[in-house]
Amino acid sequence: MFFWLSELAGTFGPLNIFRYITFRAGAATVTALFFVLFFGPAIIDLLRVKQGKGQPIRDDGPESHLLKRGTPTMGGLMILSGIVVATLLWANLANPFVWCVMGVTLGFGAIGFYDDFLKVTKQSHKGFSSRARLALEALIAGLACYFIARNFPPALQDSLALPIFKDTLIQLGLFFLVFASFVIVAAGNAVNLTDGLDGLAIVPVMIAAGTFGVIAYLSGNAIFSNYLQIHFVPRSGELAVILGAVIGAGLGFLWFNAPPAQIFMGDTGSLALGGLLGTVAVATKHEIVFAIVGGLFVLEAMSVIIQVASFKLTGKRVFRMAPIHHHYEKKGWKEPQVVIRFWIIAVVLALIGLATLKLR
Repeated sequence: MFFWLSELAGTFGPLNIFRYITFRAGAATVTALFFVLFFGPAIIDLLRVKQGKGQPIRDDGPESHLLKRGTPTMGGLMILSGIVVATLLWANLANPFVWCVMGVTLGFGAIGFYDDFLKVTKQSHKGFSSRARLALEALIAGLACYFIARNFPPALQDSLALPIFKDTLIQLGLFFLVFASFVIVAAGNAVNLTDGLDGLAIVPVMIAAGTFGVIAYLSGNAIFSNYLQIHFVPRSGELAVILGAVIGAGLGFLWFNAPPAQIFMGDTGSLALGGLLGTVAVATKHEIVFAIVGGLFVLEAMSVIIQVASFKLTGKRVFRMAPIHHHYEKKGWKEPQVVIRFWIIAVVLALIGLATLKLR
């Protein structure tokens, strides 16, 4: 909304500041942060009253988790509210990439909300049918990828860009929509699997958001993208505003999610944030780099896949418990140890991902 004030810069020069993505990204960060901090307590109180027993806790999990019974879930509502408000205020709403990213975010958030609702009302871990959930996610992701591709330059519409190799594009044809949709769906579910300890998911999400905020800004700038020899994607720089809002809303949520958590993110937040990051990766042509930056999420998802496959094929488990953060808890690591060490891994992976911008 405030972006339109830049059109009045000819009448009042200082309004030109609203044209700058960096200024609006910073403003979105602050707006989302204070929105969540201000409205967070009321949202938590409301959810606590509505949910009663809160999120069901697994009996076969680490014993320390049993102390968390009664903690409300659906904290993703706080995060998404902050992101939406900040985006509407500070982003250029004429930008098609903004609407594609927000469409996936809210669509995945709605799926996660329904899943959380079923779990809370039934006091069971069995929420939404996994097949139906994946089908809806794939539909939303496919539609978003179609509209994203239509707004790419012709050379990028059905191709996969490779990091390090500056001019290499792999033409995927119609398979690009399948691949891009898979990236978004996989990202949403990988972040969802990571969300198992207080603060474990939200900080790596913010780290990835900050990293892709830089990538989006550089990819959407003709001068910087040419200097770094990365593919120029017109108008993708505007996504830095949304990613700034993610960081701000994430910081606000972390205030309440820090151990002992007053609220859990739930599928409402984790699915939405993962889908958001995956969509940004597709829109900036950095899908493979996302697998590096979001390597922690990949590790969590792979641990579940390996555990299930091993048990079905051999009857034996590779990990003491999956996802892998529970494996380390079962080995005797305290929850803060697991969380902080995984944060460190996320930072290292983000730095490696950023390094690929210069290694051309």
